[in-house]
Amino acid sequence: MSKKKSRKRKQQEASKRRSAPVEQVPTGPYTSERPTGKESVKSGGFMSFHGFRELVESVVIAFVLAFLFRTFEAEAFVIPTGSMANTLMGRHKDFECDKCGYQFQVSASEEIDADSGIPTGRVVTGGVCPMCRHRMELSPAGLKKKDNRSFNGDRIIVGKFMYQFEDPKRWDVAVFKFPAQAKTNFIKRLVGLPNETVRISRGDLFIKPKDGTEFSIARKPPDKMRAMLKVVYDNDYVLPGMIEKGWPSRWQDENGSDGWKSSSDHREFSTSGTGEGTAWLQYRHVVPMPADWNALDRGPLPENYPVKPQLITDFAAYNSGVWKDIQHGAASNGIRGYGTQWVGDLALEFELQVESTSGKVLLKLVEGGRNMLCTIDLATGKALLTISGETYEWTGTTPISKPGTYKVMFSNVDDQLRLWVDDDLVTFDKPTTYGDLNNHRPRKEDLVPVSIGSQGAKLRVRHLKVLRDIYYIADNKGGNGGVSDFNSPLSVFGSRTPHNLSQFFSDPSRWDVFGTDAMHDVEFTLGDDQFFMLGDNSPMSRDSRLWDPPEYYVDRDLLIGKALYIYWPHSWDKVPGTDVPFPFFPNVKEMGFVR
Repeated sequence: MSKKKSRKRKQQEASKRRSAPVEQVPTGPYTSERPTGKESVKSGGFMSFHGFRELVESVVIAFVLAFLFRTFEAEAFVIPTGSMANTLMGRHKDFECDKCGYQFQVSASEEIDADSGIPTGRVVTGGVCPMCRHRMELSPAGLKKKDNRSFNGDRIIVGKFMYQFEDPKRWDVAVFKFPAQAKTNFIKRLVGLPNETVRISRGDLFIKPKDGTEFSIARKPPDKMRAMLKVVYDNDYVLPGMIEKGWPSRWQDENGSDGWKSSSDHREFSTSGTGEGTAWLQYRHVVPMPADWNALDRGPLPENYPVKPQLITDFAAYNSGVWKDIQHGAASNGIRGYGTQWVGDLALEFELQVESTSGKVLLKLVEGGRNMLCTIDLATGKALLTISGETYEWTGTTPISKPGTYKVMFSNVDDQLRLWVDDDLVTFDKPTTYGDLNNHRPRKEDLVPVSIGSQGAKLRVRHLKVLRDIYYIADNKGGNGGVSDFNSPLSVFGSRTPHNLSQFFSDPSRWDVFGTDAMHDVEFTLGDDQFFMLGDNSPMSRDSRLWDPPEYYVDRDLLIGKALYIYWPHSWDKVPGTDVPFPFFPNVKEMGFVR
């Protein structure tokens, strides 16, 4: 058959197919055309009986599966309060600092009564940026904007009955029935196991077994530790204009020499490695207080304007909310978030660009006047960990043995040193733990708590972050309500204002109180099948410390399950990295497994 005839025959067959009628299917009282190919049901028509049946069956099966999933496997929960912030967010309000652009959250739990769910009449109007410490407060007109509304807490998946098949582990995030009111669900971090005594002392947890005679520090596993760290300062949000007005940069070359040079935007630092000795790039915690911001807003600071570095504290922007009572006119002063405790457990994270094949990189963290030092030899990649005044010494191997760019983290948390390179934990020749160094009192050296050094190495560093560990406040029922570990905070600080706190934490002559009876510890003993729970947001957590004695524990049969996954942290309603509005845009960055 010729190609011409064949082509004609195919056209005829195609024409017949196009002219064929759509199959009509009887459907009892209603009829509808069943579509073929890419056609769809006619607008305004009804679904066929078979289609309707399939839909009903699908919905029923979905409900049955959801019921089974909820009953036997997992259940979705919404976090109501901020006791686990910033690991898990409760009801909160989002802020984007109008000075440095940092995005942060402030608790809005006060807006809703926890028991009834009825609005209290209080409205969160502001908060304090954790990076530049600028206090933001929304105007009445600003509060009416859609972007300034409050949001419910994170939505999470909880693995139910997991604890029927495996024992709860320390540091799990667990959901349980509140012992004093079994209808209420709580979520906290499980820190104490049956037949242990838990001691809270100077921000850390210590454990003594039932038949033991001594307490030992409870160390977090590496992944838990990293997840629980809180950002003290992210240098990507430095304000060059602030520095131009006379406020000192937090990262500076030691003694203002030429060892390290800053980029024009103060976000990157480099050294040629040609100088003698060690060139140090040092972090000082110079945080502006409200009075300082008032001075900065007026223009350049006067010559010799007093700026003093402070100790790093348990400051929490999440707790710094300013609120007003729209019915009674009452208002808060927003000082709750300002830290009252010195935190010595710190970490440094940054991007390291090596531009030479020799020399050494040094990382230093200071706690109680002791230098925790990591030295990396660029010729071999060998890492050496040491502590000043001690014989401790650990050696390991890193991939930092040639020019290139590396992500580095060095931490001193729970009396243990750790080093990560490109998110891989470096292995050392023996455990990198150490004993009590009697460094519980801060020293003058703690005013320069973090440093990066170069010995003959050409380096460039950027994306610098200083982080801190959670500080657990030693409190109990009838204690001081989570304000401080000091038995009498008023005798230490005076009135707890930002000014008084900054004066105290910048003056070494006042720090003897850290080593006296002015501070206290608390202990809790557990029995069979009893667990001890603490919130990650220690200053604002109603946890085991504050429940009515003697039931400061959770019985095993009150455990509901283990928090597994944050599946819907609320959206910022924008395309990430832009101001393009996009309602319900998934907040993918904050989704993930609960650690």
